[in-house]
Amino acid sequence: MKVIKAIYNFLVGDMIILVGILLVVLLLALIANVAALSPLRVISGPILISRIYSSNFMPIHLSLQRGGEAC
Repeated sequence: MKVIKAIYNFLVGDMIILVGILLVVLLLALIANVAALSPLRVISGPILISRIYSSNFMPIHLSLQRGGEAC
């Protein structure tokens, strides 16, 4: 049972990271291609860094909330 739970937690963590990165890429593509959002191009770098950082550490946070180990 522990093996199944470990595999499940691994897959869910990877999916959270993948979805987070895809959302960031879509947001940055909208900022780059929609004229109304062009003023946001100035902060697209900080948006990219902060969102990738948060999406990569969200699975660790969720694991710790469930009482699991961080790594």
